[in-house]
Amino acid sequence: MQLDIGDIGTPLGAVSFVVLDLETTGTSATGSRITEVGAVRVRGGRVEEEFTSLVNPGVAIPAQITLLTGITQSMVATAPPPEEVLPRILAFLTEREHTALVAHNAPFDVGFLKAACERHGVPWPDPPVVDTLRLARAVLPQGQTRNHRLGTLAAYFGSPVTPNHRALDDARATVTVLAGLIDRLTPLGVGSLEELRAVTKPPTRAQRARRHLAEGLPERPGVYVFTDARGADLYVGKSNNLRRRVASYFTAAENRRRIREMAGVVAGVTPIVCATDLEASVRELRIIAERKPPYNRRSRHPERVRWVTLTPEAYPRPSVVTTVKDDGAPYIGPYTSAAEAEQAKAALLHALPLRQCTHRLTPGGTDGVTACVIAQLGRCGAPCDGTESQDAYREHAEAARTAMTGDADALVAAHTGRIAELSADLRYEEAAALRDRLAAFLRGARRAQRMGALAAVPHLVATRPGPTGWDTCVVRHGRLAASAVLEPGTDPAAFLRALVATAETVGPATAPLPAALPGETELILAWLGHPATRLVEVDGEWTCPLRSAEAHAGMTHWAHGRDTAQ
Repeated sequence: MQLDIGDIGTPLGAVSFVVLDLETTGTSATGSRITEVGAVRVRGGRVEEEFTSLVNPGVAIPAQITLLTGITQSMVATAPPPEEVLPRILAFLTEREHTALVAHNAPFDVGFLKAACERHGVPWPDPPVVDTLRLARAVLPQGQTRNHRLGTLAAYFGSPVTPNHRALDDARATVTVLAGLIDRLTPLGVGSLEELRAVTKPPTRAQRARRHLAEGLPERPGVYVFTDARGADLYVGKSNNLRRRVASYFTAAENRRRIREMAGVVAGVTPIVCATDLEASVRELRIIAERKPPYNRRSRHPERVRWVTLTPEAYPRPSVVTTVKDDGAPYIGPYTSAAEAEQAKAALLHALPLRQCTHRLTPGGTDGVTACVIAQLGRCGAPCDGTESQDAYREHAEAARTAMTGDADALVAAHTGRIAELSADLRYEEAAALRDRLAAFLRGARRAQRMGALAAVPHLVATRPGPTGWDTCVVRHGRLAASAVLEPGTDPAAFLRALVATAETVGPATAPLPAALPGETELILAWLGHPATRLVEVDGEWTCPLRSAEAHAGMTHWAHGRDTAQ
């Protein structure tokens, strides 16, 4: 799926901007302390409320800071301590819905607030942050203003308050700067908080020249296809609101280099209206895979995946392959990288003494084969030279099949036990490598088991509340076969009969493959897994093994913070 900044945005008029400024004893958030807080709440261009307080930092204020701010030690001596002021400013920041924190050089102020929260055991609310310094650098190029300091910008935008290194006055000046910057950005198409935060540079001339392409597009969910002057596809995306999303490509909110480059050659946009958001996501995936537009980075080559299997031999071994065959062997995946597939394979080899050699072994046909170093190390029973019988080896192969298709407990126990040993010996890098192998195995096993379970269902109908009614989908063998919205006042029985009758006829694929791109089935699984989704019809059974990889889903987030569905 492609990026959807601006799909569902908070209009700037609905945002409560808390414009904040801090005075401190120094520049280090960990070593210095807050001496004064000033904040102004602004909504719809109108000041609603102000908050200010001196803060007793509990440490001496350096002379140069007093010279800069005018705040002396005697002024803060009777001021409340940080643990009293902090809850008040956080309440001011969070008591309104759709609130954003605004500051000039926001990382400085946010850093001090976060450090104070950590110091006093208060959770940081993590509001969206708007940095007027970053915005000014994007909107006002060099030469338009002497620099981007608060005092310079306040004078440029005609602030009635001159910044003077006192928190409330500086916050008031920042209010004027924020308003001036928003006034500059509004004609460029920036109308939501999300778009405002995405601004890093003004739109190019080519972007501005193509804003008209969004005119007339429906405000409906669907897929959009950007084309060049010859009608060739350039980029495919999806949105809940086609007009708003396409318009965002030609505003300052669009800052991806490749997409800005694409704006120079776009000549048209083709909208494909979809009944539901799920249908839009699926159609986007299918079109990208089919047409492979040059400006799409993701999903262009779904065929370039890897699977881990056990070879269908008398003495099976783990192998990384690019296709799933109808050979009765277990498969886990798909993996988007060969390296991750190799990690999953290594997890099997760590837990079970499976062979790694590529000899074609047959029972009784091992003459002339010498056991390799893996067998000498005790990590393989050496069926190659007859040391291990076929029956004994079959037990290991069946254990691998069980871990791949059903119960992964034994494989997980083998890894977690060794990880604990390595960690106890302070061998953290080796423990992390083993953890990553286990996580890779579980990710692939979970994907295959979940997809295989849905792919085995010949017909399923599910529904859930949507913006205009009940989004209803027909899924057959893991493929989206139909999608429509049951609107209020419609006869549900007649609607369902019509939807099922017109749904695509879908046959089964080779297990665990669905009759669709794996990415499509994962989108469907995520939609079906939503708490609001309700099953209407299911032919057959839709089940996963009780002790499948799904039972260890938490471990799939271990390695490098990657998500379970890449």
